Amino acid sequence: MTTSRVDAAAEVDLAFLLGHASHVLTTELTARLADLGITPRGYCVLAKATPGDRTQIKLADLCGMDKTTMVVTLDELEKSSLVERKLSPTDRRARIIVLTDEGRRVVRQAEEIVAGVYADVLAVLPDDERSAFVSGLIRLVSGRLATPVQCQRAPRRRL
Repeated sequence: MTTSRVDAAAEVDLAFLLGHASHVLTTELTARLADLGITPRGYCVLAKATPGDRTQIKLADLCGMDKTTMVVTLDELEKSSLVERKLSPTDRRARIIVLTDEGRRVVRQAEEIVAGVYADVLAVLPDDERSAFVSGLIRLVSGRLATPVQCQRAPRRRL
């Protein structure tokens, strides 16, 4: 992709800009987290499971994953000995996801990596624009862009 394509898109195509930024950021996180043996999706699950009292369904909701993707991700994390599935004390049909000691170590390292990447990305913005940019994104995904509209052929969600 050339800079001129990005510059031209900046004038008119919000979907392109957000999609491109998401793709590049996710690719960098994927590369940086690979040394820990996890993906950005795995990191999200580990980070959200840290309290130790969340079910698979709750984690899927917090990470924006469907049930199938959550199961596959948990299978990978469990195979790597980073999490364990335990029966819920209040609902025998539910499983609580608990980090192992190794999972807690990996998530701490991953948090440092992710924080460093985020700081590096935001560092290209002037100091006075960083918090406004992040606040604006939070408002968008909490409000107008919180829930996708129903459509016949919904695009595949990337993460």
